[in-house]
Amino acid sequence: MIKGFSDSLAFRLSLLLILTVAATFSALREEWVAFGISAALWFPALQMMRQLYRRNAQKVAFMFDAIDNADYAFKYATGRRFANDKLVNQSLNRITQILSRAKADAARKEKYYELILNSITTGIIVIDDNGYIYQTNNEALRLLGLTVFTHAKQLRRIDEELEGLIMNIQPGNKHQTTFTNERGIVHLSIRVSEMTLQDKHVRIIAINDINSELDEKEIDSWIRLTRVLTHEIMNSITPITSLSDTLLSIHGDANKEIRNGLEVISATGKSLISFVESYRKFTHIPEPRPSLFYVKKFAERMVQLTTIYYNNYPNITVAIDVQPDNLIVYADENLIGQVVLNLLKNAMQAIGEEQPGGRIEVKAYCNEKEAVFIEVSNNGPTISPEEAEHIFIPFFTTKEGGSGIGLSISRQIMRLSGGSITLNSIPATKQTTFTLMFS
Repeated sequence: MIKGFSDSLAFRLSLLLILTVAATFSALREEWVAFGISAALWFPALQMMRQLYRRNAQKVAFMFDAIDNADYAFKYATGRRFANDKLVNQSLNRITQILSRAKADAARKEKYYELILNSITTGIIVIDDNGYIYQTNNEALRLLGLTVFTHAKQLRRIDEELEGLIMNIQPGNKHQTTFTNERGIVHLSIRVSEMTLQDKHVRIIAINDINSELDEKEIDSWIRLTRVLTHEIMNSITPITSLSDTLLSIHGDANKEIRNGLEVISATGKSLISFVESYRKFTHIPEPRPSLFYVKKFAERMVQLTTIYYNNYPNITVAIDVQPDNLIVYADENLIGQVVLNLLKNAMQAIGEEQPGGRIEVKAYCNEKEAVFIEVSNNGPTISPEEAEHIFIPFFTTKEGGSGIGLSISRQIMRLSGGSITLNSIPATKQTTFTLMFS
């Protein structure tokens, strides 16, 4: 108790003040013995003040060292302390608590802004003048096909022109660029702004995937065109076919030449109507009715159906690889079944009956964002880049007698299902892969 009292600031200040007054008074009265005693006691009192100051300074230094090391758990004792010492400790503890709350609040705000940044459909890259990446969001990593992005030099592996564009694009500029990665052909629009961050000039690069926008505009244009054409053709052909059938029934005794002509008109008209009806499917896909279903059972059923209907390919083996076994997807199973059956049929036809060792693989998996992918691959002849650019366009076909509508319908189904279908055909590996993505 006595030591605690002697350690208090009030006691030490009072003692130093008393000794100062006593020494001064003794000197004025020329009482040198008293002056010597007062002076002798004054220096230890001053030393005690210096020790108190040093001890409090050490407390403050220790507190800031702990804070600098992100340690907010320490706390100075406030019990059994004199008022002055207790006040100092309480004040230091309060400073620590304020800084701890400020840090926690900043961390919450940073997490909040990060969640917002990762929820938008625009890729964001914050880059300095030396190419170092300060921040990026998940969408930017997805668009660029990267898992970690720390420097612009990493873009060299994707496309050298893309690296140069990211390094040199200036604020206010707008650019569009195209490159190819494992997702196929990627079209990006790029915009740039600038700011000063931590005394460094940085550029904020916003990138958007315009593939889907281009696809939607293209599909909408084809749908409008197909609807107009089928409407006009049906309006013209249907009466002709109906009239020829009527004439055949009325004039059954007409000469052979006239009867043959009417039969040709009727048969040709009906064939054309059937042909036009097949294209109507492209513009009248039913609204998807999604539900959860297991991908593995679905894939096994699709393969079984394909091998039943196309059993004249004994040279082809079909493998299924679904990871994990209980992988599920939320989509319209019947519509997606049409897509997968079409891809399996195309794969068998691409390999053909004569190629030995034909192999088709149906692979399904999900990524870290829980997006589900279904891949249909085959080792038949690959698709050239020129053909790949038009493969999803309605009426485009490389097969003799093909309608060119199957892949167009598949893309339309995937679009209505909120997903996508892409082609990756690599001549070097002799592998052609169609990928369905369900986000």
